[in-house]
This record gives sequence, C-alpha cells and structure tokens, in this order.
Amino acid sequence: MDAYSLYLHIPFCRKKCTYCDFNTYAEMDGSFAAYTDALCREIRLMGEYRLRPPVRTIFIGGGTPTVLTISQLAQILQACFTAFDVLPNAEITSEANPGTVDEPYLRELLALGVNRISFGAQSFNPAELTMLGRIHSAESIGQTIAAARRAGARNLNIDLIYGLPNQQLPQWRYTLERAIALGVEHISLYSLTLERGTALRAQVVRGELPPPDGDLAADMYELADVLLAKAGYRQYEISNWAKPGFRCEHNLTYWRNQPYLGMGPGAHSFEPSFLSFRNLPSDEYPESTGMDFRFRENDIMPPATGKRWWNMRNVPQYIETVSAQSEPHPHPALADFEAIDRRLEMGETMMLGLRLTAEGVSRADFSARFGVPPEGVFGSEIAKLKAMGLLEEDTHRLKLTTPARLLGNRVFAEFLPE
Repeated sequence: MDAYSLYLHIPFCRKKCTYCDFNTYAEMDGSFAAYTDALCREIRLMGEYRLRPPVRTIFIGGGTPTVLTISQLAQILQACFTAFDVLPNAEITSEANPGTVDEPYLRELLALGVNRISFGAQSFNPAELTMLGRIHSAESIGQTIAAARRAGARNLNIDLIYGLPNQQLPQWRYTLERAIALGVEHISLYSLTLERGTALRAQVVRGELPPPDGDLAADMYELADVLLAKAGYRQYEISNWAKPGFRCEHNLTYWRNQPYLGMGPGAHSFEPSFLSFRNLPSDEYPESTGMDFRFRENDIMPPATGKRWWNMRNVPQYIETVSAQSEPHPHPALADFEAIDRRLEMGETMMLGLRLTAEGVSRADFSARFGVPPEGVFGSEIAKLKAMGLLEEDTHRLKLTTPARLLGNRVFAEFLPE
C-alpha cells in the first residue's frame, strides 16, 4: 500500500491577517478543547476505516496551530499515531507564528515528535508587517528562530510574501538578506494574491493602497532566485528553495499527486480508488453514508480514478457532525466530493509535477501510473509548449524552462480539461 500524507487543520488565530482568505477564525479560544476532541475523533474514524494505513508525513497547519496548548497538540498527534501507522522516519511539521512561542513551548513541541517547524515571517519590514496585519515584529523573527535552535530544532522554514503594495526591490532585498542570514533550512516565497473578501483587497479597491505591480513582482522573484542560489539554497519547486536534504516532503506529496487526507474544517483529501475502497466482504464495512460505493469480491476497480473531497468549513457544525459519528468512516465531516476520472488525474499529474522545477514530470513514473507516456496523451500540448520555449525535455523528464516559471499558469492550463 502506498503511504499517505496527513494534513491537520487548526482553524484558529490570535488575529486574522489582512491578506488571508484561509478558513481561520480569531477569538474562538472557548472552542479549542471541543475542537481538539472532534479532530481526534475524525482522525480515529478515518484511520480505522482504512485499516490503519502507513503515513509518511504529517503537516499541522492553519491558522496558527501553536495557539493550542502543548497537551492539546499532544492529544492530536497521539490520535495520529494510534489511528495510522506513522512511519519511523515520518516528516512531522507544525506551523507557528514568530513572537508567540518561546523556547520551553518549542522544546515540548519537538518532544511530541514534530521535527520540522514552519514560521510565517512574511516580511522583515515593520511597515509591511503592519499592512499585512501580522502580530509579530521584525526583531521577533530572529529571536524565535534562535529559541527554536536552542530547543533543538534542526529543520526550519520561513514563509515570505513579495509583490506587496508599495514594496520596492530594496525592501524585498532587505527581507531576503535577513532571512538568509538566519540560516534556516528552507524558504518559501509567495507572490501576494488579493483574494476576495480580504481586508487588504478592500483597501486596494477603495484606493487606499496601490495594486501590486506584476512586472515588479517578477523582478523580485528573479532577485530571490539569484540571492538564494548564492547562499546555497536550491530551488526545487516554483515557490520553494531548500538546502540540500531539506525539501518539504509533505508538499512533495501534493506536487506528485499522491494520496493525502485532510482533517479539520475545510480540509481537502485525495485518494485513488484502489486506496479508497477495500476488497472485503460487505458485512465488514461500516454502514454506507450513501455518498460513496463499495467494491465486492469480483468487482473490477476502474484504473487510475479516485475521489477528491473536502470537509464542511463551519467550525461549530464540524464539531457537532464529527462528534455524532461513532463508527469508522471514510470522511466523517464530508461537505462535497468530486470524482477524479483518469483523464483529469493525468492532467493534474502533469500540472502539479511541472511545478517541481528540478524534478519535473518523470516519463517512467507517468507511464507506470497510467500505462502510457505523457506524449501519448498530451503530444500536441507538449509540442506546442516546447515551440513556445516554455517546456524542455530530456530522455527521462519534462520540465518548465526558466522563463516559464513566471508563466506557470499559462503552461498548466494546457493539461486541464476546459
């Protein structure tokens, strides 16, 4: 059986950031205990349904997971270890906010089995942090990294955002140089997207802030690539750079289009059918919800098809629904699902794999998965993109060209159904 990756969503923050459209909420401290219990129940029900399968990565995200107490996080991780066969070398990541965790907390977090911490720094410019609604200071980023090192952390990531309103190249260079100086193992860079419903987008719409400059954002991206390469970081995905040996294994699951389970309100999951359904006598299955189907002994499972689903977003509704479940269940908080047919899965495998700037899409892996090489399905699309200078290939792989990293969406659209 292929191993899973688990994503555990903690939908709580001390304060909602101005750019954030994630399913997160501030001032819900009174729900922490009930939410922890519900999340543990969902973990248990999903693991038992799948007969305690192996797990290679766990990512605790949000939100800000570290608003929970250490005992609550311990309860959540213990549920994972009980319900799933977490492999001995599993990568276990927790997100955290600089300035909100101290050395004793971080030491206890690592003692739970967390071996990678991702800090949402976003900027080292005080004015930019204020605009983004961040609650930490620029100075607290370095202080928190130092505390994590003293606590024993050996694998740290920093998230940064570029392309901000009023941001210029000198400010971006300063943020990059400060991040590099901290010596973290991994750096993720995200171009600002003004999402609907966010406070920052509203400020731009009202004319209080200028819209982001796309050409300048491209210059910032190219500057980052130069500075990070000089500092020993290797780009392995469009938005991610790592020192050798420190790529984020959890996110590689997404980019390789491999199976993952998301738990918590609004979390997404993806499973191929051969993982979703067991070839067991029908009386060994839990009661059907009517939202899925079962394979009997002699049924033929359709090749390379699967299901993607997502949980209900509302936190009280999620807690109530999951708490009412008692039997093993494929998706205890189901809001909706999408059947992934073979053609869509192939297209998504191309789209996601091409985000991997060094690895790209392996012809051998694609052929082993689908029984046909990429050119057998996307021959005309590949030829077109090669002629445009956006795709390159060798005997083994298809990859984006360097200029195409700034035009990824243009490339990816070629492989998805209209």
